[in-house]
Amino acid sequence: MTEVLQGIMLGIIGLAGGFSVGSAFVALLIVLDLIPRLVQLTRAYRRSSVFESGILIGALYWSCADLFHWSIKLPAQFLLLPAIFQGLFVGMFAAALTEVLNVIPIVSKRFKLKPYLLPLLMAMVLGKVTGSLVDWLWLHP
Repeated sequence: MTEVLQGIMLGIIGLAGGFSVGSAFVALLIVLDLIPRLVQLTRAYRRSSVFESGILIGALYWSCADLFHWSIKLPAQFLLLPAIFQGLFVGMFAAALTEVLNVIPIVSKRFKLKPYLLPLLMAMVLGKVTGSLVDWLWLHP
């Protein structure tokens, strides 16, 4: 009987945690207007529902994949295209978040880096690309 109660309590705690994390994620997207800004940056105004549906379906799919331990064993060559799209999405999402929060202009103004802004941005982009390539091609062959 106590094992059943433990299972019920764990289920309730898990659902409560999932609802709180999910609602915080949705609040972040709504308060910061990330999806509309991402649509504006990509000039895909007519396809804004695709962005929203993609985030929803992706969150649901990966939650189920993690919860039920789904896995597909594929050679690395088959994973290149999805990895590229995932990297593009995460990069664009990070760019939209950075732009919404005005991080780069504030940092460049505070540290007096305005004349070095282009090299700083290029270093950030090249560092991210290099780190991703090292991670995918060298550390996870």
